[in-house]
Amino acid sequence: MSLLKPLLQIYFFFIIICLFIFHLLPTTQGAKHSSAQNGLIHKHGPKPKLFVFGDSYADTGNIRKSLSSSWKQPYGLTFPGKPAGRFSDGRVLTDYIAKSMGIKSPTPYQWKDFAKKRLHYGMNFAYGGTGVFDTNVLLPNMTTQIDFMEKLMLGDSVYVKADLQSSLVLVTLSGNDYSRFYTTGGTAQGLQSFITQVVNQLALNLKRIETMGARRIAVTGLQPLGCLPRATAVSAFQQCNKTENTAVNFHNLLLQQAVAKLNNESNSRKPVFTILDLYTSFTTALKNQGNHPGDVTFQTPLKPCCMGTSSENFCGSLDEKGVKLYSVCENPESAFFWDTAHPTQAGWHAVYYSSLKATLEQSF
Repeated sequence: MSLLKPLLQIYFFFIIICLFIFHLLPTTQGAKHSSAQNGLIHKHGPKPKLFVFGDSYADTGNIRKSLSSSWKQPYGLTFPGKPAGRFSDGRVLTDYIAKSMGIKSPTPYQWKDFAKKRLHYGMNFAYGGTGVFDTNVLLPNMTTQIDFMEKLMLGDSVYVKADLQSSLVLVTLSGNDYSRFYTTGGTAQGLQSFITQVVNQLALNLKRIETMGARRIAVTGLQPLGCLPRATAVSAFQQCNKTENTAVNFHNLLLQQAVAKLNNESNSRKPVFTILDLYTSFTTALKNQGNHPGDVTFQTPLKPCCMGTSSENFCGSLDEKGVKLYSVCENPESAFFWDTAHPTQAGWHAVYYSSLKATLEQSF
């Protein structure tokens, strides 16, 4: 009996410890499962909205049909099967982020009066061809786009501050300011100073969006402009322009510094701003050799699927009789680029799922 009592005490202690550990395991595993399943989706409360500012990498139909090639054949060939205002054969960055959030793509601002039942998904203010400053197109720059949002909040009461606080804001900037810089006489010597001006203005815009109530803001870094087909055409779509990409790297360095400063100045416990690294995600997709299961390999990654039949024409060009002055590749899913500047739906899919989706989930 002298040995039995201590043994019984040890036995009951062991049982209690095991029950305690067993009680913890479902909670821990459930949390991991919930995180993996939900991604950007809020488990509790209403689904968040998505608000979008920027350019053609995010535009889902804001430009008037008479003014844009995005409303002409063969754009929209893959999705939705007809031109729908996207600068691609199908879905663009906005669509993939919305899908991850468990919502439909937000209504383009120009169509808000015709889609009032979809305003609870948010709104897309992005206009193709625009930048932080006025560019080569007479369309609302980013400052004006934010003005539109502000009017919907303050003047029309379509949205309130709480809508922004619980939602995700996407901001894209894809290089149209730099196209404008060169077409208006800009020089290589003045480029560095202009890049600083662009990033400074972008930072002001981001800060303004935060001040309006946003607590989750994702801004795109600049993609490798030197790898766009309009830059690689001179090498028969074989080689990226290293000079352009060097300038892009400077832009992205300044953006990293600006975002770090904005986060440091923020009163939020979690970072408000995060950068979506388009440079790395583009180059990863373009160099992919199919080493991982499910990876898409683009056979001629720098060559666009849709291109003009001559240097004077472009994707969607027609002559005065309506005859096509462009050609489209047999399988858009095999091409990374759709036209001279924009990815295909397959390209955006590769870009988003290579790293951008994980970045958003880790950051927010």
